[in-house]
Amino acid sequence: MPMYEYACSNCGHQFEALVRSDTIPQCPSCQSTALEKLLSVFATPGASAAAAPAMPSPCGSCGHPDGPGACGMR
Repeated sequence: MPMYEYACSNCGHQFEALVRSDTIPQCPSCQSTALEKLLSVFATPGASAAAAPAMPSPCGSCGHPDGPGACGMR
């Protein structure tokens, strides 16, 4: 069952709901089915994108003076 975020068009309440393919979600505040599906944003470990750690680059791309394969991290 996928989880969706909704905003109710009648009362403005925002909520998340697990929705089966055969059900119509309702607002938990006013039981309206007039809902707008919101764009979900995934959480990140840092406060901003700049705070997220960068993925390591492939071996040989760090510019080690002894050339590719002469990694100081090994």
